[in-house]
Amino acid sequence: MNKFTTALMGGALACSMFVVGVHAQEFNEAPEFDTQVAAGELPPVEERLPDQPEVVTPLREIGTYGGTLRFGLRGSSDHNHILRLVGPQGLVRWDPVFSGVVPNLAESYEVNDNATEFTFRLRSGLKWSDGEPFTVEDVLFNVNDLLLNQDFAPTPPRYTADGQPMSVEKIDDLTVRFTFPAPAGSFLYDLAMPLGQHPVLYAKHYCSQFHPGYNDDVETLVTQSGVGDWQSLFRQQCGDIEIPARWGNPDRPTMDPWIISSPYTGGATQVTLVRNPYFWQVDTEGNQLPYIDELSADVAQDVESLILAVIGGNIDLGLRHIDSISNRPVLAENQERGNYRMFAANPGGGQYMTIDLNLTHKDPELRELFDQKDFRIALSLGMDRQEIIDTVLLGQSEPWQLGDFPGSPYYNEQLSTQYLEHDPDRANELLDTLGYERGSDGIRTLPSGRKISFQIDVIPTNTPDHVDILGLIEAQWREIGVEMKVNPLERSFFFDRITVANAHDAAVWPNNGGALVNYPTKLVPLHQDSRWGIAWMQWYTTQGESGEEPPEDINERLDLWEQIRATAVPAEREALYAELNQRAADAFEVLGVAKSITTYGIANKDLVNVPDEMPNSWEWPTPAPTLLQTWFYKTN
Repeated sequence: MNKFTTALMGGALACSMFVVGVHAQEFNEAPEFDTQVAAGELPPVEERLPDQPEVVTPLREIGTYGGTLRFGLRGSSDHNHILRLVGPQGLVRWDPVFSGVVPNLAESYEVNDNATEFTFRLRSGLKWSDGEPFTVEDVLFNVNDLLLNQDFAPTPPRYTADGQPMSVEKIDDLTVRFTFPAPAGSFLYDLAMPLGQHPVLYAKHYCSQFHPGYNDDVETLVTQSGVGDWQSLFRQQCGDIEIPARWGNPDRPTMDPWIISSPYTGGATQVTLVRNPYFWQVDTEGNQLPYIDELSADVAQDVESLILAVIGGNIDLGLRHIDSISNRPVLAENQERGNYRMFAANPGGGQYMTIDLNLTHKDPELRELFDQKDFRIALSLGMDRQEIIDTVLLGQSEPWQLGDFPGSPYYNEQLSTQYLEHDPDRANELLDTLGYERGSDGIRTLPSGRKISFQIDVIPTNTPDHVDILGLIEAQWREIGVEMKVNPLERSFFFDRITVANAHDAAVWPNNGGALVNYPTKLVPLHQDSRWGIAWMQWYTTQGESGEEPPEDINERLDLWEQIRATAVPAEREALYAELNQRAADAFEVLGVAKSITTYGIANKDLVNVPDEMPNSWEWPTPAPTLLQTWFYKTN
């Protein structure tokens, strides 16, 4: 194993008390499966498990079987909440403390010296949730027939290097190798994140029926479904990482600890996932995981309903949607009544809220306005961040722009702290110099005579405090002659309007994350979170097939990002990041408001093996790497 592989495995050493490689000799299973085995409805547990299942040491104690873990979903587009519980079951995963990558469906992996070859050995005897074998052939199907198939979709950049896609080859029945045309130093990190599950997401024996390369009659299925093409049919039946359809088909085989029973569809009022009889992990006493029988969620229409459900003792695990500062006092006061305790959720870095002006706006006047750095500086100086922090965040943060915190290897003082002061006089001076004169109502006008007026899109249920923050900023910017209107949207409309249509003026989002991943979507247009440059992001992620080619500076930053992805040596990676950070600091495209703060989640008091503190990040993704399959209910 080379130095690079060893460094990435550092997390395995940090959590060696959590995951071990001992092969249990005798296995136990949930009582419901005992009954089904006796009735001949299921094979014995030792036939359902891999030849050597992964043996997991629970955080505090060995569990017992049973119970339903109740959580809450919001509306019809809260699919990633489910993903955050069952976890992305990829080839590798993050360790429980977000310090490194450990094997997952792969029993082991090796990386060559220049990080161009990644070889994974699968666990022998893995099975999909319907009992069919999980093999290298599934990986080849996922990669060759889908990821690298331009007829299906453009290849995501994480599976390319130097602008060219990786290739995959079968070494033997359990071993597969990914080869890149240039170094891909970030590949293991990419695979550990939620978006890195594509190489193992789809079961070939099931999903190939919706692929024209395997089913000559697929057009008949397309016609019957009414979806228009085989690609849409495939996603309807087999889902994708970040769409509701992933949780909409109970027949789709998965490798998850729990599998969909009551599906998540547009009209669903309750979603249920039940234990996977073929799940591939056991505890140190040979008990097949998971311990908990099922996950169940009522679909609520607003955050207030979720809060009432928590206080009423009807939610056993909550963090997403409820962890605003304004909710903390009422949830803290009602812990006894609701039979829950609170745990800390540490963001590890980032911003509580960022404001992305749409620099690729379809309206040429707004695009020209937003593209002026001095206009963006004026907006930043026109914000009274301390008022925002004192009023909405109860004094629990500090003004901050985009950069990492001091102590991070990626810290850049300019990127983090420039233009944070509240200086309306200077803001007005900048706007005057740009030639934007005030009208009779005090709002400045564009050269055409239009008012400087735009909307900022926000999802109220995502982080409710964002609406309150925007309300203060709306008044603060009016003082400098800029009219901003808060535009609350339901989650699916928000993403359709921005990610798909690029029809927004501006948008807000939290920007949590730690230095280990440091996926810089606010510095480079890499992902839908880069709402400041959606058309550029589309161009990058589709290799120029859609969107708009970025200007020279953005293209150079994208090249820097590709170099960062390729780099396996930490010092070289930090040097490249330093250049990227400085370029973004000089450009000043996205406005930060305040530092991310440690928030909280709630867990039923009878749930055991729940950490007292955990990272809070989409990349991790909270709380899945704590391995919910080891949580259980214990009553006195």
